[in-house]
Amino acid sequence: MGMQIHASAWEEPPNASTIAGAASSRTDGCRQQSLTRLIYFDYRRYCAAGARNAFSVIALTQGFWASFVFRASHWLLAHCRVPVLRTIAKAGSILLQKFIEILTGICIPARCDIGPGLYIGHFGGIFVDSEARLGANCNIAQGVTIGKGGRGELHGVPVVGDRVHVGANAVILGKITIGDDAVIGPGAVVMNSVPPRGVAMGNPARVVGDSGSFEFVHYDDMENDPARKRQLQGQTERQASAKA
Repeated sequence: MGMQIHASAWEEPPNASTIAGAASSRTDGCRQQSLTRLIYFDYRRYCAAGARNAFSVIALTQGFWASFVFRASHWLLAHCRVPVLRTIAKAGSILLQKFIEILTGICIPARCDIGPGLYIGHFGGIFVDSEARLGANCNIAQGVTIGKGGRGELHGVPVVGDRVHVGANAVILGKITIGDDAVIGPGAVVMNSVPPRGVAMGNPARVVGDSGSFEFVHYDDMENDPARKRQLQGQTERQASAKA
C-alpha cells in the first residue's frame, strides 16, 4: 500500500458513545440530503480517484453500481411511510440488492448508515452488516467484512468514522470504533478500537503508526475540508511532540 509508518505513543481510544453519536448525527444529516445528491457525491469520489469519464464510472464500475442500489434502497425505506408502498419498496429493494450481490459480490443492506462519498475501489467478497455505520468519504477495497462480532459488552457492530481507508481482505468485527482518517491495512483482523489517524495492521491487528489515510482518500476540495485540516494539524503536532 506504500503507507508511511510513524510509530509513537497513543492516546486513549475514542469513546464509543461519542463517536457513535457523531456518526449518528452525520447519517441523520445524510438522510436529509436528496437521493441525487448522495449518488452524486459517490460518483465524484471515483472522479477524484482518477476515473477518466462518466461512462467509465456509471457503466463499468461495479462498486458504483452497488452504492447506487444501496442509496436508492436506503432512501426509499427512509422516506416511504405508506404501509403498502413501503412493503412494495422493501421487496423491490431486497430483489435489487440480491441481484447486485450476485453480479458484483458486494453486500450492503439498505439498513446500513453510510455517509456521502462512499468509494468501493474493487468488487468481490464485500460484506457490510445491516447495523454498521460508516462516515463520509470512506474507502472499501475488495474482500472486506464489516460485521457483527465480539462477546458480552463487546458484542455488536463497528462504527467507522470519516475518511477511513479499509484495505483488501480486512475484517472489522465487534462493538468497536474506527476513528476519523484511520487506515485498516490489507488482511488486518480488527477487534479493538482504532484511534483517529491510526494505522492498524496484522492478525490480530495492532496500531503501528499515525500517518492516517490522507494519501489514500481523495475527494473534491479536500484541501479545504476543515475536519481533514484539523486531523492533519493534529498529526503534525503529534510528530513534533514525538521528536521533542
